[in-house]
Amino acid sequence: MRILIVDDNPMNVMVVREMLKKAGYAQIETASSADEMFSLLGMLEPAKHSPAAYDLILLDMMMPGIDGIEACRRVQQSERLRDIPVIMVTAVGDSLKLAEALDAGASDFVTKPINRIELMARIRAALRLKAEKDWHKERDRRLREELELARQVQTAALPAPVDEPHVSIQGLYRPADDLAGDLYAWYKIDQNRYGVAVIDAMGHGISSSLVCMFVASALRDAILTRMDPEYVVRELNRKMMQLQFSNPLIQYYFTCLYAVVDSVQGTVEYVNAGHPPGLLTRGDGTAPERLERSCVALGLFESIRVEKRILSIRAGDRLFLYTDGVLESIHSADEEQVDRLLELLLHVKTSPRELEERLFSDNRPDTRQDDKCLVMVEARKGAGPG
Repeated sequence: MRILIVDDNPMNVMVVREMLKKAGYAQIETASSADEMFSLLGMLEPAKHSPAAYDLILLDMMMPGIDGIEACRRVQQSERLRDIPVIMVTAVGDSLKLAEALDAGASDFVTKPINRIELMARIRAALRLKAEKDWHKERDRRLREELELARQVQTAALPAPVDEPHVSIQGLYRPADDLAGDLYAWYKIDQNRYGVAVIDAMGHGISSSLVCMFVASALRDAILTRMDPEYVVRELNRKMMQLQFSNPLIQYYFTCLYAVVDSVQGTVEYVNAGHPPGLLTRGDGTAPERLERSCVALGLFESIRVEKRILSIRAGDRLFLYTDGVLESIHSADEEQVDRLLELLLHVKTSPRELEERLFSDNRPDTRQDDKCLVMVEARKGAGPG
């Protein structure tokens, strides 16, 4: 343990140093003023040398120039130093001054003449607190590194855009936090067909992101086994119901819109499991269509009723699948959000990046931002039955 004694009185320094040595503390350094302490801590610019790492500061309250209270306040203003416990050493019995020292960030105080037993007890308590803070900081550091890795894995799992003669598929993705509970995925079934899905897991953060990644894995397995939307949705529900959670009062679930787009036959077969309606805009200017809900959210019930629906798709048509975070970026009443989104999609004729600027730039500080996913499937020339 490395301890710094700060006092302008050499006799006081000697007394405290001897007490610490007899108690077994060998790494002891001293400073005779606040400025000297700031130098040792590396607070002066430019620092004269590499700052030392201290586990505890014993700081005299009454010193010429900068007193102990102000010195403690400045140490606490440093993010690098604020976790070092500061014990004020004072001959002042004024309770207001002691309260001011504690408000400035001191963790404790001892009064002169110093009682050795009391001093050692307060030092041990302060060092225990420092050890706990260091442990939490290290754990938080490791957690941040693991979250960053998980974020990169989740982002890397997103599929690459599809750019083929009959069809293009592109996705937009913006998590509210480091990890998202929203995800999109698409898989090539054969030369003509793609399975496309958008998933929104309950909640935010680590738990929802893990559920989302689990669902994405189950989705891939189901599509490779049998791509039919009704089968895939039932399989996802079965997989989700197999998860066992420690808290019986919490049941994780997710919404999903899964569609099979056949660019040659000109069909979109889909199941909407509790998800916001997909939107199919027509290149010939005819009325758009909605992919309305045809099933409950998945993970809630063992037995569910699943209804597969089919729409036609031709060259120039565009299919939009999205999560509710996209709707929340539309500044209108809830019942009007889908209509407003449809109006926007009909006017955007260029790259999805224009959509990203219009839909993903909501930075209102008064609301918690939700994860946002949007997928655009565009049927190109030659798509649909000849």
